[in-house]
Amino acid sequence: MAGRGPATATPDDRPADGLERIITDYTSGFDEDSGYRRPTREDRRTLAESVALLLDGKRSEAERRLADMDFAVRTVRDPVGGRRYAEVADRSEGGAAPRGWGRVYIDLDSPVRWSVQVPHPVADRNTERLGAQLLSRAPGGILVVAGAHREAGRGDTADVAHRRDSVFHAICAELVRRGLPGVQLHGMADDSAPKHDIVASTGRGRDAVTEGRDLADALRERGYDVCRAWARKCPLEGRTNLQGRAAAFHDVPWLHLEFGPDLRLHPAHARKAVDALADLTRTWRRQG
Repeated sequence: MAGRGPATATPDDRPADGLERIITDYTSGFDEDSGYRRPTREDRRTLAESVALLLDGKRSEAERRLADMDFAVRTVRDPVGGRRYAEVADRSEGGAAPRGWGRVYIDLDSPVRWSVQVPHPVADRNTERLGAQLLSRAPGGILVVAGAHREAGRGDTADVAHRRDSVFHAICAELVRRGLPGVQLHGMADDSAPKHDIVASTGRGRDAVTEGRDLADALRERGYDVCRAWARKCPLEGRTNLQGRAAAFHDVPWLHLEFGPDLRLHPAHARKAVDALADLTRTWRRQG
């Protein structure tokens, strides 16, 4: 498929449904000027520990700790798939100066065995939609979405894929500490890897090479060309990604995926990519 012209239709041309609608409503106001406040170490620790409490089934305790941070937990139901999720959201995110610390969605109907991470919503267009579609399609997941455009902060402070001092990183680090494998979704321009539709990498580690091969094979069967960074030199390999480094430190499988515009912007291609990703999570669910 690599080298085809621009897509003629995008998911933005159709209304989102269910969990995807909830996520896109949240991210719709993100831009370079939407605001970001650097969290303190205590902020990061409290939010990561609160997510851990939710994963342990200690919702009341998590709610008390989150309330002190002006965060709230609510149960949302995806009307498309029917699944229930615990949503962790900032009560102040609609204010004049949002902190931009993101949201978390946790499957309440299956044991959580894997994560999907979206560090650059809106900036990497429609990666937030892919993340929501995957969580909705595949049981047992937790979705971590950054709370600001990657250029919203001073300097690179809101580029959470390359910062340790973010709530996003603190939560993702807690997930790998607990042994949860993960996939992180990114978007690349057409000219970043002109011969490829996707760049797949295991980051600094190699614990997910088998899963990466299976995913790349599944995407190839669906007609997409994948640059496999564990086997050859690829652009955008994600080796400096800090969530990937944390996963490598804990020997936890983790994949960094760069999707070209067609796979993110065209509904039919997006569905095929999500289908392949959902198949990947089945492996992780069996291993849980």
